[in-house]
Amino acid sequence: MRDNPAGFTGGIPENYDRHLGPVLFADYARDLAGRIAGDRPARLLETASGTGIVTRALRDAIPGAHITATDLNPPMLDVARAKFRTGEQIDFKVADAGALPFADGSFDAAACQFGVMFFTDKDRSYREVHRVLRPGGRYVFSVWDAHSRNAFAASVAGLIKEHFPTDTPPFYEIPFGYHRIDPIKDSLEAAGFTAIRVNVLPIDKVVEDIAGFSRGLVFGNPLIDQIKARGGIAPEAFRAEAEAALRRSFGSPARTRLQAILVEAQKPAG
Repeated sequence: MRDNPAGFTGGIPENYDRHLGPVLFADYARDLAGRIAGDRPARLLETASGTGIVTRALRDAIPGAHITATDLNPPMLDVARAKFRTGEQIDFKVADAGALPFADGSFDAAACQFGVMFFTDKDRSYREVHRVLRPGGRYVFSVWDAHSRNAFAASVAGLIKEHFPTDTPPFYEIPFGYHRIDPIKDSLEAAGFTAIRVNVLPIDKVVEDIAGFSRGLVFGNPLIDQIKARGGIAPEAFRAEAEAALRRSFGSPARTRLQAILVEAQKPAG
């Protein structure tokens, strides 16, 4: 697919993990893991686990749990595996979140950080998580808030539109396009979840390595393949422009606000 938004392959996983992980994902991963740890789940499912940033945080927060980490992209899981030692009770499995290969009631809890936005059928993914959770099990996941609440993304999205005004690569619309809270709650309720709680989580972030961050924003996701498919500007030249835009907007070191939406829902106990 020319514009596959979930195609995290090739050199993308390494750039994602190295250049985006510390800035965008690590803080939220620790928060999510801490929320799940309070339930002390014995069997934990993670979907869209990517390069294992959340998986590592879950492992550290819940030492006794058996974790099954799934993702649609084998190259992402290859990076994740390197973060764990033999015997850490982690299973890695390639799996589609809309068709989970697990029996009903297999898990005590489920987690997903910044993955739901990419699921083709979000309603089906909610039904699948509900199915594989035991009664009383909890699902905790996060999505990004809008571009207007994540200025770093708006900066890159604006640059993309400048270069490709008529055939705009769509990647940066997808991660930041699933932030309306009421439709998310409606979908979860339709899947059978109750006790739904939503928290908006802002983080003020200082980015010392702006060059590295800009590399992650361009080379650490499918935008790089979308730029290559269209041509007209070399990827490294686009990255340099992205770096310059970040420096102009946020200073050096860059200071910017991130904002995510965290959702907690429960499968009824009875």
